[in-house]
Parts: sequence; C-alpha cells; structure tokens
Amino acid sequence: MSTLETKPAIRVIAPARLHLGFLDLNGGLGRKFGSIGLSVDQPVTELTIRRADRLTATGLEKARVETLVSRFAAHFGIDDKLAVDVRQAIPAHAGLGSGTQLALAIGAGMMRLARIDESPRTLGELVDRGARSAIGMTSFTGGGFIIDGGRSDADRAPPVIAHTPFPEEWRALLVIDRTSVGVHGERETKAFAGLRVFPLATAAHLCHLTMLLLLPGLAERDLPLFGKALTEIQQVIGSHFAGAQGGVWSSPNVGRLIKRMGTMGATGLGQSSWGPTGFAFVDSEDAANKLFHTLGEEAKGLGLDILVVRGRNSGAQIFTDA
Repeated sequence: MSTLETKPAIRVIAPARLHLGFLDLNGGLGRKFGSIGLSVDQPVTELTIRRADRLTATGLEKARVETLVSRFAAHFGIDDKLAVDVRQAIPAHAGLGSGTQLALAIGAGMMRLARIDESPRTLGELVDRGARSAIGMTSFTGGGFIIDGGRSDADRAPPVIAHTPFPEEWRALLVIDRTSVGVHGERETKAFAGLRVFPLATAAHLCHLTMLLLLPGLAERDLPLFGKALTEIQQVIGSHFAGAQGGVWSSPNVGRLIKRMGTMGATGLGQSSWGPTGFAFVDSEDAANKLFHTLGEEAKGLGLDILVVRGRNSGAQIFTDA
C-alpha cells in the first residue's frame, strides 16, 4: 500500500438539485429571480481529499478541481498540496447544480482537513456560486424543498425564505439527454442580459401560484395541487426563456417524453434550469416504476436516460476515512 493511500482522507458526497423555476424576473421590488428548488438523492458528486506532496486531481472534472483547490487555498492562506479524487460527478451543464456541488464539496473537504470552520454559503460565494440562486448552497447544507427571496443589489447570495422537507413517498422521474448541454458560462450571462422585459403582473401571478397552490400542496401532501402549480410556473418560465434556449424545452426529445408522462398521470412537469434535464412527479415508487418500465424503450430510442429519484431531506455527507 502506498504512503498516499494510508493518509487520512475526507470523503464528501453532495446531492444534485432541481431548479424548479423563478418567482420574479422583473425585479421591480428591488429583488430579482427568487428561485424554487429541490434536493434529490441522485445523481451525486462523491470525492475524497487527502494531503499530498503536490496538487493532483484524479477521476472526473480534473481541470475544475485544480482551479477550485487553488482558489480556496489562496483565499484562506492554506496549503494546496492535496490529492483530490472525484469518483462520481453530477453531469455538468445538465441543470442539476453540478458546479455548485463540486465547489462546495471541495471547499468543505479542504476546510475539514485544515480545521477551519467556514460556512458552505461563504465558500460558494468565494467561487461565484449563488449569483442568482441560493438553491444549490442550501441543498448542500440541508437538502429539502427550498425557496429563496431573490437577489438584491448586495454582493451576497439570496436569503432562503422557505425550507421544508419533501414528502418521502413522492418520486420524481428525471429525463436526461446526455447528448445535449444547457446554456452556461458566457452564453448564459448573455442570455439573461438579452431576455425581454418580464411583466410585473406575471411575476405577481407566479408568486400567487407559489404561495397559495405550490406551498399549500406541499404542506398538505396534495400532489395534484402541487403539480398543477409547478406545471404552470414552468410553462410561464419556459416560454420566457424559449428564445434563449431554442424553445420551451432545450431538448425537444426531453420535452416530448415529459409530456408523455403527463398523459400517463404524472404532474409537475418541467425542465430544471436551462436543461436539458426534465422532470415529472408522481405520488409513489410504484407509480414511478410503472412509468419507467413503460417508457424505457421509447426513451432509449430517443437517446434519453430516465432516473427515478426521491427528494433528499438532508444535505451533503462528510466523512473522515482513516
């Protein structure tokens, strides 16, 4: 066994998240965006960090890992001589929060090794996460169903205004197009800048749907009510972003399959962030498995993957492996 393998390691497992929509893209009240999100149990980012003779990255996402380690080390004045092995990674640019979860997993692991107490929110802000949403940060710290209050002019991530467990029995079916990626990076910045003005009345309607249908449906475990609100929120947001992403759905095949799920009893239909991942909700594992098996061949023919996931009501796991 090598010397490296005998050194203690920090292992971090961080959950994916769904971005379920925005509340206000108008910003007339001084806050913009306002995000709705859900932590889910898969896919995950899993990595280990241990001390080493020099900075090395193995496994997945090597370039991003090296950049993140260097930025955290420089900011906190700590050693970057670390070996980071990414064993699993949330698919990049798929609407599942891969960048935020990777950054927070690395930052949290480094802080644990260095015995520094720093909040994931601060770590995320240091590497430019949370520019529009606090969903990914909150998913990392506590999981669950999350709503943030929108970004103000202050240079910090939005405040979380609702954070509640997601019903254990409900399931989401994720439809992933691995041949496509969502808008990201400089293209995303330009896309937001080029959006048409969002009507204030439409923002008010989305807030109305959220407060009086979506959240009550969640609180009362009334999936049809929750799903009705979420589907309408998604339709409004998808139409607004259509010009920037090539249609209401960034992957037409994902949209086609999600709509098929809707005709078969699923609800809460939509696309996470810029996609291409789509989602649909059902009330039980049995209902999810039925749709999975019924549509499996059709999905395969369209080049799509289907995952059955549950809401994750806990945050990232951090272990010290001897």
